[in-house]
Amino acid sequence: MRRTILLPVAGLAAAVLGACSSPEQVQDNPDVPTAGVRFINAVPDTGGSNGIDFRWVDKVENNAHYAISFRNNIATTGGAQPSPLQVEYKATQAGSRHFKVFLDDTLTSVAQVALKDSTVTIEANHRYTFLLWGNARGGATPMKLTMIDETYDPGTQVGLRVINATGAAIDVRQYVATTTVPTAASWPSVPAMTVSSYVNVAPARINFNIQPAGGGTALFADALALIGQAQGTSANGCTVGTDCDAIPGTLAAGSNVTAIVFPRSVAGSKAPQSSTFAVPAIAFVWDKRPPRAPGT
Repeated sequence: MRRTILLPVAGLAAAVLGACSSPEQVQDNPDVPTAGVRFINAVPDTGGSNGIDFRWVDKVENNAHYAISFRNNIATTGGAQPSPLQVEYKATQAGSRHFKVFLDDTLTSVAQVALKDSTVTIEANHRYTFLLWGNARGGATPMKLTMIDETYDPGTQVGLRVINATGAAIDVRQYVATTTVPTAASWPSVPAMTVSSYVNVAPARINFNIQPAGGGTALFADALALIGQAQGTSANGCTVGTDCDAIPGTLAAGSNVTAIVFPRSVAGSKAPQSSTFAVPAIAFVWDKRPPRAPGT
């Protein structure tokens, strides 16, 4: 609980307040229970001129996810780690919450279109992923919104998971980057539009290989997952042995990392139509930070 003490003001203000004013006024500002919420746009066939907005509409909060483009603006960091720049956990007040998902556009007639209007219960100190995926035009994979409570704990290892946002099943292999692609899939035949279970691995640099279900030519070049940094390592600016915070990734024990396999955009739709979007793509996000060292 934070407390703000407002002292009496001398002079004119004191005269206005008069003799009945108390020597001090106490204003209580309670610590509001919050959770972290992020929004992922995996819809390949719609979007306003700027993408999609996810907004809480029951109270004013500075946590809207606005102008989120298809695939959340993937960028490559560290030479080989594709990561969506528009995926960010934002503080959200806990409780029963009302939200809407809109098209983001400069035209009012388009921007007022709500793709989703619903309520959810947000639990304090949790992290949530809101994943909008599937086709807005219907078909075999109609658009849906999935809410994921990110509570998995890998202990002293690293948790790895796959989200298959494409319309076909895939085989996924994870392997240490200094080794070769294994024969057996780590996640065989991950169905279209599903979230796999986590697999725990020892901290290391991890590559992901994505093939059609049953095997075949890889959908794209193998990708290096988010590396991160272990706690107290010199690589993240610390003196070795100190208790600086870790950076979530496959080198930091206690992290969870997800590989999202996005579909190609639908030709002729409002989704981006450049050559980059004419093929499927992979991107990595962290789901859980490593815990702080005891006493820090």
